Amino acid sequence: MTHDCSFLRKLSLGENQISFGDSHRSGHAGDWGTPEDEHVRPDAVVWPESTVDVSTVLSAADENKVPVTPYAAGTSLEGNATPSRDGIRLDMTRMDAVLDVRPDDFQIDVEPGILGKIVDETVAKHGLFFPPLPSSGDISTIGGMIANDASGMKTVKYGEVSDWVLELEAVLADGEIITAGSKAVKTSSGYNLKDLIVGSEGTLAVVTRATLELAGLPEQIRGGRAIFESISDAVEAVSDVVRSGVDVATIELVDGTSATMANAYTGSSLPDAPMVFLEFHANHGIEEEIEFCRSVFDAHDVRRVEVAEGDEMDDLWQARRELAFAVQASDPELSPLHPGDVTVPISHYPEMIRLVSRLADEHGLLIPCFGHAGDGNLHYSVLVDESDPDHIERARDVQMEIVKKAISVGGTCTGEHGIGRGKREYLELEHGTESVEAMRRIKRAFDPNDTLNPGKMFPETVEGGQMRD
Repeated sequence: MTHDCSFLRKLSLGENQISFGDSHRSGHAGDWGTPEDEHVRPDAVVWPESTVDVSTVLSAADENKVPVTPYAAGTSLEGNATPSRDGIRLDMTRMDAVLDVRPDDFQIDVEPGILGKIVDETVAKHGLFFPPLPSSGDISTIGGMIANDASGMKTVKYGEVSDWVLELEAVLADGEIITAGSKAVKTSSGYNLKDLIVGSEGTLAVVTRATLELAGLPEQIRGGRAIFESISDAVEAVSDVVRSGVDVATIELVDGTSATMANAYTGSSLPDAPMVFLEFHANHGIEEEIEFCRSVFDAHDVRRVEVAEGDEMDDLWQARRELAFAVQASDPELSPLHPGDVTVPISHYPEMIRLVSRLADEHGLLIPCFGHAGDGNLHYSVLVDESDPDHIERARDVQMEIVKKAISVGGTCTGEHGIGRGKREYLELEHGTESVEAMRRIKRAFDPNDTLNPGKMFPETVEGGQMRD
C-alpha cells in the first residue's frame, strides 16, 4: 500500500532533503542482500542532517501512521534495510561527521552515516584504531554496524561492535530523543538501553550519535595462511588453536571449493585446498606466539605455513578478502540462495563443517564454506539454478537443516547479519515462544504504532498487520 507523505513538505526541512522522485525512490528500494524482484519502493526519501531533523520526521510519521525504514550504505545481507512496506526511507548518509576525538580517553564521537574506515583513518594519527571493524568497514557505516551488531574477522580477539559502543544518542518512534549508556567504561546504572538498541535493526530507535571505545594500534602485526591436506584437518586445527589459547587476532577458514573460486576471480595461484588465514597482534613476543600456533598446526598434518607482514601480508590475504565476490561470480548459471552465517560454540565447529559437506554430497549441491572460524562463525552459500524449482527446494531444505543443527548445539541462526527479512522464520526456533513474545512487548513499548522498520524480526507485521496482543 502507498502512504500519503505530503506532510513532509510542511516540516522544517530543506527542499534538497526530501524527494518523491522515481529515481531516488527506486534507488532506495532494496539493499545488497535483497533480490531485485523483492525490492519495495518507498513513497518518499528523506535525508536528515541533524538529530532534530530525525526527531521532526519520526514525530510526524508516527502521528500520520506512516512507516519509516532507516537506511545508510545498503550493505545489509538479510534485507534489514529493505522496506517491507512503502512509506519513508530515512537515508542517514548525510549525518557522517566526526564530532569529537578524545585520545586520552580512547574515545571518538561520530554520527551514524560515517564509514567505518573513516573512523580508523581519523584516529590512526593518535596511534589508535576501532578493533571490531568488519571486513566491509570500507563500504558500511557505523550506524548500520550498530543496528546489526556487526562483527568480523577480528572478533576472536576483540569481540563484536557492541563491545566497543559506550554511549548512544537515539530518536524513538514518536520523535523523543534519548541518551543510552555512558562515556564511562562501565556502568550499572538503570536498564541497559544501549545494548537493547544495538542489534535492534532500526526497529526500536534511530541512532544519531555514537561514542565508540578505541584501542592502541599493536606494535607488531603478522599475518599469513596455513594450507592443509583436508578440510577436516583444517577445521580441527582451528578448534585446537582456540582451545589451546593461542593469541590470534584473526583466524579464518576457507575450504577447497572456495579457494578454487577465489583463484578464478582474483587470478591468484592458491592451491585448491583448505586453508586457514591468520593474523597476530602484539606489542612484544609475537614470534613466540606464531611458533606456538605452528606447533598446534603441525599436529594436524599442515602442508605449509606462510607468515608475512606489511604489503606481503596483504598479498597473502587477497583471496580471503575477495571471497564473497568470488562466490557470486563463480558460475553465471548459479546464484547464492541465501548468505548463511550460523555461529556455534567452537567445540561444535568441526561437526558443522562435516554436516555441510555431507549435505552437499547427498543433495548434489555446490556449497562453498568459509568464515570467522575462531569465534565459531560459519559462512556458506548454497548455489542454485534459479530456473530449476527442484534445485531451489533442495537448497532450502539444506539451508534449514544447517540452521536447525546450529541452534540445536547452542548456536545461533545469525552470527552477524541480523534477522531482517531473511531469518524471521528461525527466531522462535532459536529463542522460544516466550522469549520472542517478550521481544514483541519491548517493540510495542518503544514503538506502539509499528512505525520503525516494520516487517522485520516479527513476520506478522510484514503486510501491515498488528503486533500480537
